[in-house]
Amino acid sequence: MRIGLVIEQFHPERGGAEQWTWQFAGRLLELGHDVHVVANHFSPATDAMPIVRHALGKAGTRMDFAAAAEARLRAISLDVIHDMGSGWYCDVFHPHGGSRRAAIRQSLLLVPRWMRPIKRAVDAVLPRRRQFEAMSARQYVDDGRIVLALSRRVAADLAKLDGVRPEQIRLVYNGVDTERFSPEHRQTHREAIRGSLGVLPDATLLLIVAHNFRLKGVPMLLRAVAACDDPRPIHLAVVGGRHLSRYERAARRLGIAQRVSFVGAVDDTVPYYAAADVYVHPTFYDPCSLGVLEAAASGLPSVTSRYNGAGELLAEGLDGYLMDDPADGREFARCLRPLLCPATRAAMGAAARRMALEHTFRHNCDEIIGVYHEVARRHRCAA
Repeated sequence: MRIGLVIEQFHPERGGAEQWTWQFAGRLLELGHDVHVVANHFSPATDAMPIVRHALGKAGTRMDFAAAAEARLRAISLDVIHDMGSGWYCDVFHPHGGSRRAAIRQSLLLVPRWMRPIKRAVDAVLPRRRQFEAMSARQYVDDGRIVLALSRRVAADLAKLDGVRPEQIRLVYNGVDTERFSPEHRQTHREAIRGSLGVLPDATLLLIVAHNFRLKGVPMLLRAVAACDDPRPIHLAVVGGRHLSRYERAARRLGIAQRVSFVGAVDDTVPYYAAADVYVHPTFYDPCSLGVLEAAASGLPSVTSRYNGAGELLAEGLDGYLMDDPADGREFARCLRPLLCPATRAAMGAAARRMALEHTFRHNCDEIIGVYHEVARRHRCAA
């Protein structure tokens, strides 16, 4: 098949949708498909890929990019056009960020209750909100396109908040590279990373990989570490993010600077999963966290929230715990307490690894290629 992939930046170094698209393009090439990529810019890291590049150049706004992408796509003969959430002209629309309206709703939980009506009213009149509404009207148009939802929560939000008919939606959870993320890496990386972080030999190392610290619950984690009265020591490693000084100051104010490591952005997160004991992700919104899947593949149990689509893959008490309120430090402490026992987290980590093996990246690709065949059949019938 001749397949078009649409994304603003084809940069595997950036992670998220960009890295997923790069990996997915590689899988399509392995299977012998003709892959066209429409993007503003291509990373040099993709130069060796035998794809057909359609570079649009720098676009002024997201609307400009979407319009330029449509113009280019209409000039190409393709069997399937797969958009990653950047444009509006496609057969398969794949919003990796989930429902933007749901994300806006959840972000209100980050401000005091009395301020939420004010923030909601102000946000509604901002130019970027008007642009978002115009984009959404075209992205979720009912023209026969298929919309991929990364979790049941996202599927429900798309139907309720974005007006997508359930018949248009296909549920496709994220997948994880279970060879790259594996318990086998512990022998190589565990001691070196724990030593570099200053983790005590008998401490339980909690890990979170995130960029938007407020949305993913880092402030609550700092308070929870400070409030922990369990005699068993814990240490928190925060990987990712920018402008770390604000959070480092918060750790010092709380008196936990020696028990928290702000690592910043790293090229490879594998060593940190190998060093950790528990993955923590008390997010206020996440369509289907790759961090939870990468942790599971690495043999780690997770504590996350019910606002995380990846939580649908966890069995409560078997391979992780789910929080109802990601701002509740006491609830987090209740979830974490059983995982301070090495035998308990070893058993739960093994169960998490089994779960990850059922949700591999290749399985994820196969499900999406199955959607492509559905699109191709529709096109043949229409012809």
